[in-house]
Amino acid sequence: MNRLGEVIVSRERISNMVNEIAGMINADYAGKELMLVGVLKGAMIFLADLCRAVDIPVIIDFIIVSSYGVETKTSGVVLLRKDIDEDIKGKHVVIVEDIIDTGVTLNYLKDVFESRNPASFKICSAFDKPSRRVVELVPDYCGIKIPDEFVVGYGLDYAGMYRNLPDVRVLYND
Repeated sequence: MNRLGEVIVSRERISNMVNEIAGMINADYAGKELMLVGVLKGAMIFLADLCRAVDIPVIIDFIIVSSYGVETKTSGVVLLRKDIDEDIKGKHVVIVEDIIDTGVTLNYLKDVFESRNPASFKICSAFDKPSRRVVELVPDYCGIKIPDEFVVGYGLDYAGMYRNLPDVRVLYND
């Protein structure tokens, strides 16, 4: 049975983080068109908040990958379930992810996207769990570092549930 634990990131802290990252993106891409690519399903809430906070023209697209299934630990195998619709050649692209854990998924996506010759490519993550990294990967826009706990809320899920929670909470599997 699963039990929700304490709030480790409040909705207020999340809101401040979104505005901070949006400010950096606005500065970095002033006068340029930007493509934000959300990694579904987890990044949908962060991407929605982020794109509303960014004040430059953006194209939004989505990609679906998975490495967790219904487990609380990654399988280590990345499956591309849906690719983006837009050609990114010559475009400024920021991939938007909910959390970086082991780094395996984003390392895979980085290789895929960079092989398509964008004008620039950066990684943005709402949350970061650097203690779990198995590949060297540092996001260009990093939100909030969190401890090595299984967490849910603000897009983060367990077997598809809890994405709708407005804060990030620990999930205990009793």
